[in-house]
Amino acid sequence: MHKRFVIFVLALAIGFSIAPANAFLGPASIPAAFNQLLKVHALSNPAMILIDETTGEIVYARNASSQRKPASVTKILSATATLEYLDPQSSFETKAYLSADSKVLIIQGSLDPWMSTNNVVAKKMHRTSLPVLASKSMSALKAANHGSLRNIKVEYSQLYTQDLVNLKAYWAARGFKPTIKAVSSKALTAAEAEPVFSSKSPTIAEILDFTLLWSDNLLAERLARLASSAAGHPANDKGIALTFNELLNHFNINTSKLIIADGSGLSKKNRVTAQIIGQLLVKVRSDEKLSLLYASLPVSGVSGTLKDRFITTAPNAVGLVHAKTGTLSGDVTLAGYVESRDREYVFVTLADEIAHGTVAEDKARAAIDRMLGRIAAPNINAQISSGSTTP
Repeated sequence: MHKRFVIFVLALAIGFSIAPANAFLGPASIPAAFNQLLKVHALSNPAMILIDETTGEIVYARNASSQRKPASVTKILSATATLEYLDPQSSFETKAYLSADSKVLIIQGSLDPWMSTNNVVAKKMHRTSLPVLASKSMSALKAANHGSLRNIKVEYSQLYTQDLVNLKAYWAARGFKPTIKAVSSKALTAAEAEPVFSSKSPTIAEILDFTLLWSDNLLAERLARLASSAAGHPANDKGIALTFNELLNHFNINTSKLIIADGSGLSKKNRVTAQIIGQLLVKVRSDEKLSLLYASLPVSGVSGTLKDRFITTAPNAVGLVHAKTGTLSGDVTLAGYVESRDREYVFVTLADEIAHGTVAEDKARAAIDRMLGRIAAPNINAQISSGSTTP
């Protein structure tokens, strides 16, 4: 106990000793301080913007209208489109049936983005398991056909191409090579017979929460395509680009410098500006329909892709930053919100000109963390107010 007390006192003393060098920055002090902090080689001329979320005032900007690679910050666009065009409380069902003559396996999908090729992962996360679907289907077919899997047909609707490829691979590895044909959902429904398999995904809201928290590329891509289809555009990369442009125009955000090649951010062809993302994040915070986006973002030093950040680089910012991370080779990005005493800032940092390699990436992340650490501070008055009780 005494040892813990000594460590606590020592940490407190160290904290006080460095406080002057890392003093909290108010809005008026930010531009000069950030200009000095951005001289570090680690960030190599990034694009950045800092906006007072309440007033919309741009507190700091550097290369804010420059086209940069957003990496997984692209997922902010995908998430916004998902909430704008899809019902967050809806879910996806996948069912399998045997036809009356037991020679046709019918798979009725719904473009479930939550499917998993790993049964252990599927069980743990309540995901639709492709191996279980494949296995149960084979067992049912064998039981209905005296152990034979010859002359079997599979008719399916609304399955992703990659999921179908995985099903085929699973069956082929076990000597089952049926004739497979895509048909309309209406035709499948009319032909339903003996149920073999049924699975229901979590809600879109839950799927989106996981997508942002852990920066899941496949889920982001699939959600963006589903949103594109719901918006009346093709469910492909071109459709996603049209959907994102339409969405931003709806929010009166200029898209002339927006280039979109996918919904996950994996493509190095994507281009955004810090200003576009910053303006979108301001809109997100004021729109109740989009509130889930903020709630699903990783929190500094606490959750998701930010769980291990800020703890040593800017410990005072732990728990005060909600943001989407992004990483590509030579590209480190971060965009979101930072609590700063009596206000909240929207921030976007796109550092896509750094050296390649994990060492350079780690240095860039640390530099971004330290910058946000200079403005991050809890709203003490709000905490006291929310924690107080009526006499």
